[in-house]
Amino acid sequence: MPQSRARHLPLLLASLSCASALAQPSPQLDLPRTQLTAGMFRIDVQLATTPEQRQIGLMSRREMPQTEGMLFVFEQPAEQCFWMKNTLIPLTAAFVADDGTIVNLADMKPLDETSHCSARPVRYVLEMNQGWFAAKHLKAGNKLGGEIFKRP
Repeated sequence: MPQSRARHLPLLLASLSCASALAQPSPQLDLPRTQLTAGMFRIDVQLATTPEQRQIGLMSRREMPQTEGMLFVFEQPAEQCFWMKNTLIPLTAAFVADDGTIVNLADMKPLDETSHCSARPVRYVLEMNQGWFAAKHLKAGNKLGGEIFKRP
């Protein structure tokens, strides 16, 4: 009997490994927050500043208030590409230059692994509920405000 159990141990370990790899992370709800402005509109954003926070992003969220979003902050400007693996709500990504100018926007579908990239190197990416930017008539060239864009 012990030999039989030992034979199944590698299969059991492989199964557990696959299950943990497929497990979705818990929603990030306790990240630091800041305020941004887009014209007369205020946005309450969570800040994803570490590689792990940026990797998880808005995964596993079932909803997000209309005036909230997530701002991904990178150490230096680079081409940033985003996808929607394990993300359950439709989002729009605004790729944002250091001075707060929206470089380009990308609508992204839930659970889609298509890459959506910045048109040029950026340090910031703001994810909002899909349709938020369009409803506010915001597009590439518009500027976001906030203390984070005043950093040297």
